[in-house]
Amino acid sequence: MLESFKPTWMVESIYQITADQLRENNIKGILTDLDNTLIAWNHPEGTAETVEWIEKMRSEGIPVLILSNNYHHRVKKVAHLLNVPFVPNALKPLGTGFKRAARKIELPKDQLVMVGDQIITDIKGANTAGIRSILVKPIVDSDAWNTKINRFFEMKIMNRLIKNDPKMKWRDSLNVKSSN
Repeated sequence: MLESFKPTWMVESIYQITADQLRENNIKGILTDLDNTLIAWNHPEGTAETVEWIEKMRSEGIPVLILSNNYHHRVKKVAHLLNVPFVPNALKPLGTGFKRAARKIELPKDQLVMVGDQIITDIKGANTAGIRSILVKPIVDSDAWNTKINRFFEMKIMNRLIKNDPKMKWRDSLNVKSSN
């Protein structure tokens, strides 16, 4: 049961993920959560760092797609500003959104990675869909009310995962697997 919440990697920030690291792991496309992964949940636009990271991935031939449980209008606004495709209302951790995202980005799931800050939605969903995952620390410490509920349960799950696998540690790159 707990294994379904276990990320492939744990990296402190999405901005530490490089195209070279992805290529070394045969990853050709990125699915990313929006709120507190790519941008702060309470900040409607991306930062210069966000834009720079996406441009770097694009220039390296690695497409980025936003896969979010948030509603269409919110995700569309940010995706338009960042010039990336998106799948809103993804219903993570269910597999529906992951399937739509894989079709939209036109890559098989074994060449994709899901980057997210929540193990209950992003990581469990990716694992269920057969997609590798990268857990990142939330950009800001605060959360929307509905995410606060998930964080309570995530803390308990993470404590159990780390107890069962002490090699699960935050890294600054994908070069050293966190747990798998």
